[in-house]
Amino acid sequence: MENTNLQTAVFAGGCFWCTEAVFQRVEGVHKVISGYTGGTIKNPAYREITTGRTGHAEAIQVEFDADIINFEELLEIFFMTHDPTTLNSQGADRGTQYRSAIFYTNPEQKKIAEQTIENLTNQKAFEAPIVTEVTASGAFYNAEDYHQNYYNQNSSQGYCQFVIHPKLNKLNTTFKNKLKKEIQK
Repeated sequence: MENTNLQTAVFAGGCFWCTEAVFQRVEGVHKVISGYTGGTIKNPAYREITTGRTGHAEAIQVEFDADIINFEELLEIFFMTHDPTTLNSQGADRGTQYRSAIFYTNPEQKKIAEQTIENLTNQKAFEAPIVTEVTASGAFYNAEDYHQNYYNQNSSQGYCQFVIHPKLNKLNTTFKNKLKKEIQK
């Protein structure tokens, strides 16, 4: 049976190793690609992105089955597994390449993203204002191969242990019912 309701979402929430690891574990997510978007040059490389001068964000492109998980549910996970209140940084990672952003792929995603931010603001879900940008998705450039599937291949590495692992613990606790079955065990 062919999936007929596959959709794409693009999120930036700091280091793409973190967001990739989170969304790879979500039921209904078929593929997660780490990459770069939102900048001014074509085909950027990691060494250019790290300068912060290209305008690109480290981001992930998520292919998901909207019959299993919808965009609003993905946004809930996105907002609760990074800090959307820090401008151009996540933890020790600093620069515009680490900004919080939703790159919507259609008008409905834009509407849902803006409404979600408004709801979270009204609920005072965070102590500081949300600074997540909501902007149209443009060209998405896949990151180099060594960035793909990073946590799964390097989980014992220090950054993974100290930065990514706590995000996965939060995911496992807060969103246990949205995890792939093999992760729930």
